[in-house]
Amino acid sequence: MLSERRRALLILNGIGLLVTALLIGWFYMFFLLGAIDLWPFIQDVPVKIAGDRRAWNMAHLEAITNGTLLIAIGAAGGYIRLGDRAQAWLFWSSLAFAWLFTLPAFANAAFGTRGLEFGGGPFPGDVTINNIIFVFGWPPMIGVHIAFPLMLWGAWQHVRHMRGGQ
Repeated sequence: MLSERRRALLILNGIGLLVTALLIGWFYMFFLLGAIDLWPFIQDVPVKIAGDRRAWNMAHLEAITNGTLLIAIGAAGGYIRLGDRAQAWLFWSSLAFAWLFTLPAFANAAFGTRGLEFGGGPFPGDVTINNIIFVFGWPPMIGVHIAFPLMLWGAWQHVRHMRGGQ
């Protein structure tokens, strides 16, 4: 079973990502409106936020999805039977993919890049910023391919070690 501390930290980070989704959502709303409009407090303050609708939508949903996933892993941790070393790998790889899929998506929205190909590929935006975002994409790509098999293995080990019918 995942340790109680690791489970709590996964849930805490998941909540942190949901708060990040909230903040990204404010940028997304102001981007769509082209103004800061918080009636009755602030009305129609023009603002120019870079990016496009698809990129802001992706950044917002990455934070929601990854935050929810960390909370789910933490909540399901009692059904994931792994040794201490495998737990550490699952914990750190989960944090890596959750945060490092989300934060670069936000950077892509803010800078008008995609970060999908070194050199920018067919996408617009500053090539240097694109390349930095691209490099930050490798740890989460590796992390997700470590975390998911570990979760599957750990859940399978839990089922295998259950006494019949319980």
